[in-house]
Formats: sequence, structure tokens, C-alpha cells
Amino acid sequence: MSEQLQKPFWETKSMRDMTPTEWEQLCDGCAICCLHKLEDEDTGEICYTRVACRLLDLNTCQCQDYPNRSKKVPGCVMLSPDCLPAWIPDTCAYRVLGSEQPLPWWHPLVSGDRQTVRQAGISIGEKAISEQYINRNELQHYLWEE
Repeated sequence: MSEQLQKPFWETKSMRDMTPTEWEQLCDGCAICCLHKLEDEDTGEICYTRVACRLLDLNTCQCQDYPNRSKKVPGCVMLSPDCLPAWIPDTCAYRVLGSEQPLPWWHPLVSGDRQTVRQAGISIGEKAISEQYINRNELQHYLWEE
């Protein structure tokens, strides 16, 4: 089969069979997983806040110390095929592919452009604030309301 007709890795491999590089490429860079979340004590529902991890660069939506993030932020969740929390958004490629759906047009692997995540309104970059500017005891005042 010619290279031109070859399907992309995310259409031919299970997430468990992907290389670490392929796995990382699935991340669209929306940074929703980097938002602080609160759990409703009565319902167990997880609510996103507009408050992002202190390591998140809100301009690029990239972690400023990705290799050391779990050391610097003990609550940082390392996503893997064995660790896909229920709170990851429906738009997340890990959830989309896990549901056997195609990646959306705005995903950088499809569009070829990391900016389409912002253009589609998926990225939190312009909507969030860094935790370094708020009192973490007041997260409930920063609930995501979109």
C-alpha cells in the first residue's frame, strides 16, 4: 500500500498499541484537563473551574514543565490507556477514540494546525486564569459556566 493511502495511526491502532509519541500526539492541547475540578458532595458530579494549574502556560496551553509535572503538582493526573478519568471532556481525543468515533475537524492531527483548537472554541487558554492569582480555598467562586 502506498504511503499516501495509508491510514493515520489513530485510525489503525488501539490506544494500548500506540507508541508514547503517538499517545502524546493525541492530546489536542485544549488544556481542559489542567483545570481544577470540584466534586459536588451530594451528587458526586465533577465541575470544572476556570482555574488552571500553575504550570500551564495560558498562551500556548502547554505545561511549562511537562516532564516533571507530577513531581511539582502531586495531583497531576498522568493519562494513559489505564487511566482515563470520567472527568475528561467528551471532546478529548482519548475519549473520542475510546468511543470509536473519528477525531473532529479541529483536532491538530486532522487539521494539521494547533490553532484550530482555539478557533473551534475548545481551548481554555483565553478563558482560564492561573491558580497563582487566586486563593485556592475560593475555587467554588470560579466555576466554569459555559
